[in-house]
Amino acid sequence: MPQLPAVFSSPKKIAAYIVLFAACVVIGATTFRQSPPVTRVVTAVAQIFVPEPARLFGKDHLSVLVVGLDYDYDKLDQETSKTSRSDIIMALNLDFKNHRVNELSVPRDMVATLPNGQRAKINQAQSDGGIKESKAVVADWLGIAPFDRYIVMRIDTSKDVVDAVGGIDVVVKNSNALKGVGANGPIDYDDSWGHLHIHLKPGLQHLNGERAVGYARFRHDWCSDPCRIMRQQQIVRAIVDRITHNELNTLTHAQALLNVVRKDIETDFTAQEEFSSVVAFSHLMPRDIRTGQVPYTESIMLPDYGDSIVADEPAKQRLVAELLQEPPDGAIAAAPSDIRIRIENGTTVAGLAARVASDLRRKGFIISEIRNAPTRDFVTTRIESDSAAFAVSHRVQKELGTKATIISMPSQQPDVTIVLGRDIIGSGP
Repeated sequence: MPQLPAVFSSPKKIAAYIVLFAACVVIGATTFRQSPPVTRVVTAVAQIFVPEPARLFGKDHLSVLVVGLDYDYDKLDQETSKTSRSDIIMALNLDFKNHRVNELSVPRDMVATLPNGQRAKINQAQSDGGIKESKAVVADWLGIAPFDRYIVMRIDTSKDVVDAVGGIDVVVKNSNALKGVGANGPIDYDDSWGHLHIHLKPGLQHLNGERAVGYARFRHDWCSDPCRIMRQQQIVRAIVDRITHNELNTLTHAQALLNVVRKDIETDFTAQEEFSSVVAFSHLMPRDIRTGQVPYTESIMLPDYGDSIVADEPAKQRLVAELLQEPPDGAIAAAPSDIRIRIENGTTVAGLAARVASDLRRKGFIISEIRNAPTRDFVTTRIESDSAAFAVSHRVQKELGTKATIISMPSQQPDVTIVLGRDIIGSGP
């Protein structure tokens, strides 16, 4: 491979790209949609001298397991993650060919079978055998080939990344608002033993790292872990939005994010693989990231583990096929007349849902319902679909003409729900 030009000898220039990989580590993948002139020049040069990931890895898709470690407090009241279980489990599909990233979250309380034959919560694998056992158990549980790479986020990764980018803007939601079944409200919870204190008002908030992690960890209401994962994905998208809108100066924050990578993250990506992946996704936008979570059918009491949940196997298999195995190219071929859509106005702009509905009808889509969302403070437009109709959401996204986020929602009726955010005002269809 040719030697990199002198421009890459600057630690700050390299750190600017490590910033991107740090974001990839924490959220699956992201990048700067708009870059300052120097960064654009460096990107162009990098694409010449850095090998393409498909050639480096020998494949167009890369499967990555991302694990976030849980933690406890020792006798000295210090945080420790020794023999800890995994608090976050995400399976990623990095699609180098189509420049997309798919992410499937696995609730940590899912029942799985460990190598010793014991039924346990799936996050026990990390505690028993570290990342090696976690990779094996999660891949087997999902029914996929072994993961190509792994990323372990230590205790303070998310907090440190949020602080490194200067905080994030998040619409704080209780479970009613997340699930679209009731009014939004405050989130209040205190756990002195666990050092967790969450007191957040509903609506748009600017959160520092500690408050963002508290919000992402909250699961102490009727929705529990599924909504906890939805909050984690909110934090993911907020970090994406913070970076892609270029609200931070890359070089100013590069060292802080580089320190996060060095201190908080363990991975078996080589430096060259990291750099190649970053360059490959240097123009990734939020609309190119699809997320989902495995649903469950029932809750059971598992000996030695307590309240545990059993996966919805058919839904899991559909999500694995859509997100981790099959590229979504076929979604674009779906006929608009085959898709039933509900449109919800998540903003305070009167008549916005009706205007969007009118445009989509002209393009042949079937609009089954128009209504207001449970809350009116959505920042980013999102497309919700059942796992069976997940692929066709890309056709809706394409026609909508925004960077709407696609989200898997089990038992979604009708096929697709579009929740309009403020980002569509003035730039939508």
